[in-house]
Amino acid sequence: MKNIFLFIRRYFTFFSFLVLQIAAIVLLSRSSKTHEVFFSSVSNEITGRIDKRYSHLRSYFSLQETNRQLAAENARLRNLLITDFKAPDSNRLSFIDTLVRDSLGRFRKFTYLPAEVIGNTFTLQTNFITIERGSLQGVKKGMAVVSPQGIAGVVVETTENISRAMSLLHRNSKVSAMLKKDNTAGSIEWDGSDPAYLVLKNVSKSAKVAKGDTVLTSNYSANFPPSLMIGTVTEIAADPSSNYYTLKVKTATNFFNIRYVNLVENVRFAEQVALENTPAKTP
Repeated sequence: MKNIFLFIRRYFTFFSFLVLQIAAIVLLSRSSKTHEVFFSSVSNEITGRIDKRYSHLRSYFSLQETNRQLAAENARLRNLLITDFKAPDSNRLSFIDTLVRDSLGRFRKFTYLPAEVIGNTFTLQTNFITIERGSLQGVKKGMAVVSPQGIAGVVVETTENISRAMSLLHRNSKVSAMLKKDNTAGSIEWDGSDPAYLVLKNVSKSAKVAKGDTVLTSNYSANFPPSLMIGTVTEIAADPSSNYYTLKVKTATNFFNIRYVNLVENVRFAEQVALENTPAKTP
């Protein structure tokens, strides 16, 4: 308390000048419209700059919640895509009460579930992605993992609240892929060397491949929706002992900082597997 009084006593003249200066500015602004407009604009400018800095600071600390909301919104929009629905087979009738259909009678083929990545490896030969969602949140084994840039892996294990996905950077990972420009099919794998590159095998030499060509998921995958981004071709190698190319593909997904993903379920494939695993009723 003594130090406070000493401080005020020491700077009493300065504080008195400051108070009188503020009082003079207030009286001047009130007595003249011109000065009132001027001081008001200056005050608004200063207040606006302070609010802007505060807003930026507040936005920085709320980035996690913002990213979560964006991931949820992206999943909702993906669930509305017309490509996630398939026209019914007109050659047969299907009576399944749990089948989700739109207003045109098309049934849903894929569903999207947003999730956050809480663990990820990319330096091993068998890399996995750990996801903060489990069976209680609707995650199932076999669901595709898709990042905002491209595909990332497939769910192989689930607990109640945590799931584990086999990354594309896994020596046992194989995904059916195709070239975007002519739909030439192949198999995308990882050779275990560089986590930024994959290998596309079994591409016919009859295909007109060029560096920079886009590689997408094909229609033959049971896990991934078709035409999802995988990467771009960077190198082309012709196998002299076969009629196929081996292509080096730069991954679209950045596995070094993957944070948010969508879990995609092939609804029709899951229903087919469930029906096949249901024991037949004996008469």
